[in-house]
Amino acid sequence: MALYENVFIARQDVPTTQVETLTTQFSELVAGLGGTVSKKEYWGLRSLTYRIKKNRKGHYTLLNIDAPAAAIKELERTMSINEDIIRFLTVRVDELEEGPSAVMQRSAEKADRPGGDRDRGDRWGDRPRRERPRFGDEAPVAPATGEEE
Repeated sequence: MALYENVFIARQDVPTTQVETLTTQFSELVAGLGGTVSKKEYWGLRSLTYRIKKNRKGHYTLLNIDAPAAAIKELERTMSINEDIIRFLTVRVDELEEGPSAVMQRSAEKADRPGGDRDRGDRWGDRPRRERPRFGDEAPVAPATGEEE
């Protein structure tokens, strides 16, 4: 049997529980055709690069699969029929990745940062603020040169 990674994107208006149900259905389909799903990762609701079928966001899910080619062909056929799936991609790999995927590692790193990803610190550093006269303030008087008129 060959090793595959499958990522599918579900519509944005589908609830998370239904995405989990779809993931379970796809896993059972692969298992029924003689394969196994070793890892399921829900990556969350993410923005799409461009609109797909009038959707700007989608629920991303990763499946690591060890199955025969016939099972993958049936999985892709089922995904293409399902109205809730916007896009899917299956790639054959030499070995399956153990532990969290790169997407999950990146989101964990963002969560570990103090202040999340919004804290960018002081933009101007320690630079002193320049004071300017406001409209209506008196203009600064030139210093006396020592000559009297």
